[in-house]
Amino acid sequence: MNPNASALLDAAPGPPLVNASRFRAAHAGDWERLDDILKRIEKGSLGRLSDEELLALPGLYRTTLSSLSVARDTSLDRALVAYLEQLSTRAYFQIYGVRTSPWRQLAHFFVRGWAEAVQSLWKETLVTVFLTLASATVGYLLVASDPSWFYGIIPQAMAGGRDPTATAAALRETLYARHDDFLGTFAAFLFTHNSQIAIFSFALGFAFAVPTVLLVVYNGLSVGAFVEVFAAKGLGWNAVGWLCIHGTTELFAICLSAAAGMRIGLAIAFPGRETRTDAAVRAGRSAALVMAGTIVMLSVAGLLEGIGRQTITDDTSRYAIGLAMLAGWCLYFYLPRRARG
Repeated sequence: MNPNASALLDAAPGPPLVNASRFRAAHAGDWERLDDILKRIEKGSLGRLSDEELLALPGLYRTTLSSLSVARDTSLDRALVAYLEQLSTRAYFQIYGVRTSPWRQLAHFFVRGWAEAVQSLWKETLVTVFLTLASATVGYLLVASDPSWFYGIIPQAMAGGRDPTATAAALRETLYARHDDFLGTFAAFLFTHNSQIAIFSFALGFAFAVPTVLLVVYNGLSVGAFVEVFAAKGLGWNAVGWLCIHGTTELFAICLSAAAGMRIGLAIAFPGRETRTDAAVRAGRSAALVMAGTIVMLSVAGLLEGIGRQTITDDTSRYAIGLAMLAGWCLYFYLPRRARG
C-alpha cells in the first residue's frame, strides 16, 4: 500500500453522513491502483503498462471522481478530499491532456493559432488602423499649416536632418543614397526601436487602454509630419514609397500590438459579470498570441527597412514590395480556414 495513501486513509474523519471506514475500505484499492499507474506514466514508463492497465485507467478515473463527489457531499475529512482532488487532476491530464512536440505546437501557431487570434481582435484592429490614419492626416495638416509643429511632434535627434529646414536635394539624398557599410547596424537599431513601440502599445493596455491609444495617435502624428516635410519639397510620392517597403508590415504590426493591448484594457475596464482579473486573463490568451506573432512581423519589417529599403531605390519596386507584403499579411490573417474537426 502506498504510505501516503495509508496515512490519509488512517486520518481521523469529521462527522460524516456515511460510514467513513467502510467507504475507505470499499474504494482504497481503486485509488491506490490509479495512483500506481499514474506514477509509472509520469516517470515515462507508459510502454511498460499492460493492455489491462491502460483499459482500466478511464474506469479508475471515473471511480475516483465518484469517490471525490461522495467525500465532499458527506463531509469526510479534508485530507482525504485533498488527496482525491489531486489524484483526479493527475488522472485528467494523463487521459485528456494532449501531448504535442514543440515543433507541432510551433506549426499550429503559424498555421492556425496566430491567425485566429488576430481575427478575434478585428474590431480593435480596425480602431487602431483608423486612429493611425486619422492622426497621420492631422500630423500632416498641422505641419503644412505651421512647420514649427514638426519640432513638437518629432524630436530633432530622431529627425536626423529631415526637417522643414532641409533642402529638396538633401531630402532626396536620404531617400536614395546607399549606405551599404551600415546596413546591418541600421537594421538592428530599427528593429529594436519598432519592437519597443509595439511592446509598449501592448504592455500599457492594462491601464484601461488609454496609454495605448495615445501611443498609437503619437505614432500616426509622427508619420504624417514626416511625410509632409517631403511633400512640401515635391517629394511626397517618393517619401511614401520609401516608407511603404517596410511600413506596411511595421505599421500593421504596431496596430495589432495596440489592438491586443486594447483588448486587455477594455476587459479590465468593462469586465461584465466576471471579475477584472478573470476578464483580463481571458482577454490575455488571444492577445498574447497576437503579441508573440508581431515580433515575427517586426523582424521582417526590420530586414525590409534596414536592407531592402536601402538597396532598392526604384519607387515602383518599393511600392510593389510594400503593397505585396500588406496583401500577403491580410490574406494570411483573414483568409477563411476550414473548421477544425
